[in-house]
Amino acid sequence: MFLKNAWYVGAWDTEIGRQNLLRRTLLNEPVVFYRQEDGTPVALEDKCAHRHAPLSEGKLVGDMIQCPYHGLEYNSDGDCVRVPGQSNVPPGCRVRSYPVVERNHWIWLWMGDPALADPDDIEDFHWMDDPGWRAKGELMHLKADYKLLVENLLDLSHLSYIHATTLGTSAVAETPMSVDRSDSHVTVTRWVMDSTPPPFFEKAGGFAPDEHVDRWQHITWTPPAFVRLDVGAAKAGTGAKEGDRSQGITMRNLNAITPETDKTTHYFWAQAHDFRLDEPWITDLLVANIHEAFLEDLEIIGLQQINIDSGTTQPRIDINHDGGGLQAIRTLEAMIDAENDPGAGQTAQAAE
Repeated sequence: MFLKNAWYVGAWDTEIGRQNLLRRTLLNEPVVFYRQEDGTPVALEDKCAHRHAPLSEGKLVGDMIQCPYHGLEYNSDGDCVRVPGQSNVPPGCRVRSYPVVERNHWIWLWMGDPALADPDDIEDFHWMDDPGWRAKGELMHLKADYKLLVENLLDLSHLSYIHATTLGTSAVAETPMSVDRSDSHVTVTRWVMDSTPPPFFEKAGGFAPDEHVDRWQHITWTPPAFVRLDVGAAKAGTGAKEGDRSQGITMRNLNAITPETDKTTHYFWAQAHDFRLDEPWITDLLVANIHEAFLEDLEIIGLQQINIDSGTTQPRIDINHDGGGLQAIRTLEAMIDAENDPGAGQTAQAAE
């Protein structure tokens, strides 16, 4: 169901502190986050080894987390170091500790084999705190399978319909895309040439409603569920497709999708831009527009999940726009199969 040996975003850096312990379910597992006195983030299994009470309902005693039920205390490695009323800690009294890295304003954790957790493998989201960019985002909640959101982001033809008043024009759905796939990514590319800009681009880029633009969408998925969008527009015919974006605007939409359960999802996202950096209201405008659009996405995906779960749903029909999403999900499912059963993963890849 989930790829365990991978880095996931578990929280925004601002969500983790010492006053309030944060409980969050990730990949069907309850996790408690807190910071040590030196600010280092910690993630532990949120189940006391004694009677499985949630540690997140307890408190910090120095760098130890104390169970609210019977007062057992655990260190950042998950080892119980004190049991009230006795001098010895029972053998095996510990909870799981997850490798944690704080980077690009997100708290990353590794849910699989700790020996395989390499911080160098964390996905690049440097736009979040790059001085040449401004970025802002949030956490949203999706009542659906995380893979449906991956597919949504890799198929932007829906902009013409779900987001017709903000991000889309009819030209998006009518424009073909190309798909590039490797063992570690899927990239979808679409160029909408010599077309009218959507309202969102008019506001952000100062384009006139009757001014034509060349618009690009470069969308890259990497496992397990990261999607980075390089999107923007420039005045039509100014060479944007050849690499000259000087007469346009460039943005990055950054998405880290973390399963909560098999039917619910934590959606971390941010919008970054490299133009008009001295105007904070532009950042707020971009985020507000994307937030509105994503609410529309979450609503339709949630309804999609309800239909899928109805018990009478027939196998779905795929169309050309599904190419990127299908490639990503096939790659992900092959990785999950290989993690659970190396032989099965090799068989799935050979079948393709």
